Amino acid sequence: MAAQAMMEPMQREHHGIAAAETEQMDAETSEVAVSYQTLDLLQEHGIAANDIQKLNAAGFYTVESIAHATVRKLSEVKGISEAKVQKLKELVKTMVPMDFKTAADALVDCKALVTLTTGSIELDKLLEGGIETGSITEVFGEFRTGKTQLCHTLCVTCQMAVTEGGAEGKAIYIDTEGTFRPKRLQEIAERFGMDPAVALENVAYARAHNSEHQMELLKMAAAIMSQDRYALLVVDSATALFRTDYQGRGELSERQMQMAQFLRQLTRLAEEFGVAVFITNQVVANPDSMSFAKDQTKPIGGNIIAHASTTRLRLRKGRGENRICTVFDSPTLPEADAQFAVGPQGVCDATE
Repeated sequence: MAAQAMMEPMQREHHGIAAAETEQMDAETSEVAVSYQTLDLLQEHGIAANDIQKLNAAGFYTVESIAHATVRKLSEVKGISEAKVQKLKELVKTMVPMDFKTAADALVDCKALVTLTTGSIELDKLLEGGIETGSITEVFGEFRTGKTQLCHTLCVTCQMAVTEGGAEGKAIYIDTEGTFRPKRLQEIAERFGMDPAVALENVAYARAHNSEHQMELLKMAAAIMSQDRYALLVVDSATALFRTDYQGRGELSERQMQMAQFLRQLTRLAEEFGVAVFITNQVVANPDSMSFAKDQTKPIGGNIIAHASTTRLRLRKGRGENRICTVFDSPTLPEADAQFAVGPQGVCDATE
């Protein structure tokens, strides 16, 4: 009895420590809580495993992707009948909130969004914290303005702790121009005091060879993101392959339609997985601009890419290694400039 009496306070103390550890773990994981539900949850509601495999093969990996898809799109999945589509739609309605909410609730959701540091203090100030997660940010400019360097820097900073300007997640990099350099990632990781080997392991890279392959890679990206915590999806560049695969005015409407589909997929991934989608874009000479205009170039893609991107940033060359970033279009950021520099260790503060 005496031994039992001694054991009881020890057990209470042990349970107290365990409870405290659990609370601490919950607090840590709450910062990086996933924003999606995997399709495996549908098995608990009577959806067969082979039907889930068919949906996966068609590029659907989350409950949210089913909820956001049209009935017509789901009916195109091989082996899924119209009756099953209706059953799926009714089921996911109860799992994914898709009705109205108050502006106050929307504000709370906005405050919960994480931003990724760019590596430059002034650039972060311009962007009010950095690159926003859950939406598409487009950066465009001429060659050697720092677009690809910014992509590489974000691939490392997204892995850092939330308190340090990261999102504690991995990155996916889709390269269409052959400009991806793993060595640059190592140098940037060393700058931020990270293990270069670990930083490289946390970046999934793929080289897109044509616009159709580029679309296929987004399906693969969805599969990868449904299995682990990802914070960033980079496409460098989003428009280059569409520009070469579709030529002349005769194919312009087809090009714009395919590009719109690609951008819609990117928007879907940003919303489903809460990742920051960061795309680069090329520019062309603008024949409509006056000869004395400050900038005689314009981004390609027209209104299609302009409407799809939440935030649009223009980069141009400054003095020496300095670059100038201008907020071209944003629903929240004022139009302003900021200077930054490009060095061996990625994007950093501007030099005098």
